[in-house]
Amino acid sequence: MSFSKERPFLLVGAGKMGGAMLSGWMAEGVDPSAVTVCDPRLSEEMDALLKQHGIRHVASVPEDLSAAIVLVAVKPQLMDQVLPGLKPAVAADTLVLSVAAGTPVAKFQSVFGDVPVCRCMPNTPAMVKRGITAVYPTGVVSEAQKEDVARLLSAVGKVVWLDSEDQIDLVTGVSGSGPAYVFYLAEALSQAGKAAGLPDELAEELAVATVCGAGELMHQSGDHPSILRQNVTSPNGTTAAALEVLMGSEGIQPVMTAAVAAAVKRAKELAD
Repeated sequence: MSFSKERPFLLVGAGKMGGAMLSGWMAEGVDPSAVTVCDPRLSEEMDALLKQHGIRHVASVPEDLSAAIVLVAVKPQLMDQVLPGLKPAVAADTLVLSVAAGTPVAKFQSVFGDVPVCRCMPNTPAMVKRGITAVYPTGVVSEAQKEDVARLLSAVGKVVWLDSEDQIDLVTGVSGSGPAYVFYLAEALSQAGKAAGLPDELAEELAVATVCGAGELMHQSGDHPSILRQNVTSPNGTTAAALEVLMGSEGIQPVMTAAVAAAVKRAKELAD
C-alpha cells in the first residue's frame, strides 16, 4: 500500500467503527509501524490493541506528521472541532477518507483544499468483518488510491463504488441504518413469540437464532431473497399464512419504504 512509517496511515477516532476497521487491518497483516492513531480518549480495549501491535498513538496531530492517508472516523458534530487540527498532516497528495454520516466532501475541501477525498458509508457489521461500505471518490482520487481504499475497506466486508455523492444519503437509509432495522425485526419476532405464549427467554433465543441463521443462509447460498422465501413457503402452509399478513397492503413493504425515506431525509438534513 502507499503508506509507510515515514508517511503513515492516520486513523482519527478509534471508537467502535474506527476500532473495528483497525482490528480488521491488523488481522489482514497491515504493517502496524505504518499506522498512527489520533484519539484523545482511547477505550481500554483499544489501548490494549494498540499496545499489542505497537501502533503509535497521539492525542493530537504532531506538526511533523505528514500522512499518506487520513481516515476521519469521528462523529459529524465534532468535525468543526477536529478538522482544523488535522491540517498539518494533510499534504496536496494526501488521501482523505471519511466515514461520518452527513458530512459532505465540500466540508473537507473547505479545510484541506482540493485534495483527494473519498466519502465512505460503512455499517456496523464491519465489527465482525461482515460489513458493506459504499464509497464515493472525488475526481482527483487516483486509481492507485482507489486500490488502497478497496484493500483497506475490504478487510471489514464488501466494498461498492458510487457514481455520485447524492447516493450516499440513499445508502445511509438502506445499509448504513439497515442493521438497526434487522435488530428490530428480531425484537419484534421475539415479542410476537411471547404474545403467542412462549416463555420470554425461549422466544428471544428462537428469534435471534432465526434472524442470524436466515442471514447466513442468504449470504452463503447467493440466491435472491425472494427465491429463498419461496423455497420455505409451502402452498397453504403456516409460512404462507404469515406472509399473507407481512406482504399485505399494511405489511412490511410500505412501512420499510417509509422508514428508509425517513432515514434518507434525515441524512440530507444533517448535510445541510
